[in-house]
Amino acid sequence: MNGHYSRLMIASIAVALTHTAFAEDKPEVLGGTIGGSVKFATDYVFRGESETVSGEIPAVQASLTWTHSSGAYVGYFGSTNKFEGSPDISAVVGPYVGKYGDIGDSGVAYNVMAFAYQYPGASRYNYSELYMYVSKQFGPVNLKLEVTPTLDDWFGVNGWKGVNYAIHPKVALPHDFSVDGSFGYQELTGDGAEGWRHWNVGVTKKLWGLDFDLRYHDTDIDRGHKVYGSPSGRKIFKERVVFAVSKSF
Repeated sequence: MNGHYSRLMIASIAVALTHTAFAEDKPEVLGGTIGGSVKFATDYVFRGESETVSGEIPAVQASLTWTHSSGAYVGYFGSTNKFEGSPDISAVVGPYVGKYGDIGDSGVAYNVMAFAYQYPGASRYNYSELYMYVSKQFGPVNLKLEVTPTLDDWFGVNGWKGVNYAIHPKVALPHDFSVDGSFGYQELTGDGAEGWRHWNVGVTKKLWGLDFDLRYHDTDIDRGHKVYGSPSGRKIFKERVVFAVSKSF
């Protein structure tokens, strides 16, 4: 088994085991608390793109976050990852730092996070993004807007810059069900670059302390796309249904 993949699996198991210790009361560290999540899925989809070449490897993810009472937080994320034609990639990891809170008494919440995507053994793909969200609750409906620009070259491609614009609606339903989706446009500029539209919709059910999620993903990528119009590109962007189970603590 690949070393990077093995380490990520061990980290995922370790995070899962820490739930037992943290379940009753999150520990306080330096004025903040520690939490996290683990997730197992049939695929890892990022803005319509399969990050595991359509499930050729298991999709395993874990994160650990320290959160201060002020809303500031810092954490670390890891996931299995595979790019077709790049055998040196088996995982993506990344530190992140952010701040969340409310905008006065408007009922509008914000969350700003800088995230560094890092590919062990293939650092040429490393890059960073600044996630910016605002959201508001309307009864059972939550509406979240996203603007996420790149902070350096997209996936390390010289001169390529991007901004992801998206809307994320979510509706809470009885019996711990919810329906949510994402509708966005990944703008991409630079020599030979071209953006695309992406969307997903799914249903989530809380059961036995776990979150079960069944979701449909799709994009408008076709054979005429400058970047992903090849058969392999269309393969990782084709429509797909993904099942996932996750646990947060």
